[in-house]
Amino acid sequence: MHDIWNPWHGCVKCSEGCEHCYMYFLDKVRDRNGRDIYKTKSGFRYPLQKYRNGEYKIKSGELIRVCMSSDFFLEEADEWRKDAWNMIRQRSDVKFFLLTKRPERMERCLPDDWNSGYENVMLNVTCENQRRADERIPILLQLPAKHKGIMCAPFIGSVSIEKYLADGQIEQVICGGENYDGARPCDFEWIKKLREECVKYDITFCFIETGTVFIKDGKRYYLPKKQIQSEMAFKSGMSYEGKPIEWKLKDSFGRKIPAEKLYIPHYKENCNSCGSKLICNGCSDCGKCSKKS
Repeated sequence: MHDIWNPWHGCVKCSEGCEHCYMYFLDKVRDRNGRDIYKTKSGFRYPLQKYRNGEYKIKSGELIRVCMSSDFFLEEADEWRKDAWNMIRQRSDVKFFLLTKRPERMERCLPDDWNSGYENVMLNVTCENQRRADERIPILLQLPAKHKGIMCAPFIGSVSIEKYLADGQIEQVICGGENYDGARPCDFEWIKKLREECVKYDITFCFIETGTVFIKDGKRYYLPKKQIQSEMAFKSGMSYEGKPIEWKLKDSFGRKIPAEKLYIPHYKENCNSCGSKLICNGCSDCGKCSKKS
């Protein structure tokens, strides 16, 4: 996918949300061990990769999700993180989404020139249940950062975050159910409650997928296909576009890039019923949709 950068792969389980980790499951299917942590070869320098014509593969204004098969603040990745920060600094024209279950490590792992935060980085914490929300969000709120977000995924228990939204630091909340082997149920009532809290403070809320086991109106549904999960999340109408996030992206000379020079996502038919549409880069023109039709 063109919106993911995995500079390293593999992770160490650290909380309830890790119990049925999708990365571990997918690695097992490929006869690999998710506990094996390594720096990726072809993917490590993805932000700086260019086409033959000299253009960056990642366009100015795109949003890149980092370490979706690991954790950016994983202790075992300490030796590689400085180089990752250097690339993030170089691509000040690109938005980077950093997600962690280890907020207690964030402060000591920030770059020396972080100061009040990079304009192109959003720090996010995972809050799979109320315990982890109350543990991780306060740490995030104490850190200096230009952009902050919350991700309730895998959503395995009711979560209230209203008391953390009032001061305006949180700009985005994402939630989604659990997938693959051993998936625990996600209840639609939890989704509605979380959405209400975000709408109250005009914060963007994105319900990206139901998960494999979904409960609605007391009925239990089994949805093994991720495409169906995403479509059901979209059809629920739960996603909400709140106040815009003001990204101050700059070119390599430190000049602010005007909006008309930034990447504008475009969508195709399959995108119009996708739960992630609100927060993704749109179609990557990979051609897979055409091959399926």
